[in-house]
Amino acid sequence: MFLVGIQGVPSVEEKSKTTKEVDPGEITSLQNVQDELRLRFCQNPLSPALYGYEKERRQLFDLIKRTASTGESNSVLVIGPRGSGKTMTLNSIYNELIEDDNIRENLLQVKLNGLLQTDDKIALKEITRQLQLENTLGDKVFGSFAETLQFLLDALKCGSQSSKPILFILEEFDMFAHYKNQTLLYNLFDIAQSDQAPICVVGVTCRLDVIELLEKRVKSRFSHRQVYFLNNYNFENYCNICMSYLRIESKPVSSDFIKEWNKQVEKLSKDGTVRDVLQQQFNFNKDIRALHHILMYVVCQLNETHTFPTPSDFVEAMKVTTTDSKSAMLHGISILELCLIIAMKHLTDIYDGEPFNFEMVYSEYAKFAQKRSSMQMYEKAVVLKAFEHLLALELVKSTDGSGTRIQKEYRLMSLLIHPSQITDALQKYPQCPTEVKQWASTSVI
Repeated sequence: MFLVGIQGVPSVEEKSKTTKEVDPGEITSLQNVQDELRLRFCQNPLSPALYGYEKERRQLFDLIKRTASTGESNSVLVIGPRGSGKTMTLNSIYNELIEDDNIRENLLQVKLNGLLQTDDKIALKEITRQLQLENTLGDKVFGSFAETLQFLLDALKCGSQSSKPILFILEEFDMFAHYKNQTLLYNLFDIAQSDQAPICVVGVTCRLDVIELLEKRVKSRFSHRQVYFLNNYNFENYCNICMSYLRIESKPVSSDFIKEWNKQVEKLSKDGTVRDVLQQQFNFNKDIRALHHILMYVVCQLNETHTFPTPSDFVEAMKVTTTDSKSAMLHGISILELCLIIAMKHLTDIYDGEPFNFEMVYSEYAKFAQKRSSMQMYEKAVVLKAFEHLLALELVKSTDGSGTRIQKEYRLMSLLIHPSQITDALQKYPQCPTEVKQWASTSVI
């Protein structure tokens, strides 16, 4: 209380005024928005917008709908790199189908994962649980795995075409191919091919050669339908996906706050700094789940005094969530090794990416050290040792292959670091000499 009136220290009245400026309703709305967005980023939900997969989605939708509405049995493999939207697309198809009351009442869905159901026995138990056949099993005791399998298959096969259709989604499909005799895959494909019960088997995998993993008898019962997801959306689609994840439409939040929030998101979509960050992430990794990490950091930085995301939040999020291992490694090398890296950078520029050897690097380093009186000139043996250390760190690699007969001073090498990584490392390198920084940024000496 004795600090009131002292210069630089706010009085109690001033503090109360500052507090009053924050609307409690706005704080509640912000908290609701943060809660919704955190769930959106953590639970891998449906993307508000799907880009680039309209044809693939329509193909899968028609296939699954025929099973759900007419009882037609099908099998298909969905193939694509991780994070390309395979599972998300299947989830969106299922959610759209069950909007129809008849389909919602009849269609059953069974999800298996090759990383969780590690053998046929565990997979069958999970199928039994998801189909709610535990009561059918009752107190029956089966003497072998084969008897349990047969009982479950009989339960699936019973009935006519009017039986409830079942959608089997096998995540990490290639892992199921490693099961002994591939019994589960064989029986599922056999049911689908023989039309004994209305089922649709959808295998999801990132392996392009997954067909080669199947046994001949399994392969003969598979329809050989394959749908590929290959991340074919462009940068504009990527930006739209990003902003669609940030937009809010939920009712519990104040309508005025939603309008202002979406208005700020629209501004971000046109901001040059934000687009630069997204372009960098897009070039590095097109996986939408990696984008979630950036957006999660941006959302978590918001508070009562920082209500809406800003371009600087995206810049900071990019720095925090994407660590360049090569640049980080450069922070721990010696000044001599850093000089050799810069010498190799200049040689790469001079010879347009052609390989170089140690003698060329040493000559470049010697020119620099002799022209800078403040720089210590190391003996050639010491410099060679530093060069070998860079080779061990895999910052440099040999291009000679098996050319072991060539003296190590003359083996051709190539630099594995991009110039931008060197520039970034120099800016963060502790107590880096000014001459070294100037040498890296100027033309070759």
